[in-house]
Amino acid sequence: MAIKNNPAEEMMQNQLNIELPEDMAEGVYANLAMIAHSNSEFVLDFIRMMPGVPKARVKARVVLTPEHAKRLLQALNDNIVKYEEAFGPIKDQEEFPRFPMNFGGPVGEA
Repeated sequence: MAIKNNPAEEMMQNQLNIELPEDMAEGVYANLAMIAHSNSEFVLDFIRMMPGVPKARVKARVVLTPEHAKRLLQALNDNIVKYEEAFGPIKDQEEFPRFPMNFGGPVGEA
């Protein structure tokens, strides 16, 4: 006869202990994301652009497998749905004022 663990024990075994170092907890601000991909990975660059400054700086780069990129897309979509249920619709880009964000350089895609 097989012995089964109780659900609470199984849940404890499946938990992931995630550490957030103090220097990472503050986060970084980015107002542009550029995405590139190859057959084996997606590269997400998070960039901070400042008005009137012709040079933007990559503040963080995240490299993901295609499978993790798709999971990220699904998780972000799920969170946007929950956000809009709680706080109302997020305005689409067309509703924001138009001004040149590229300062003469390449245009990023988000």
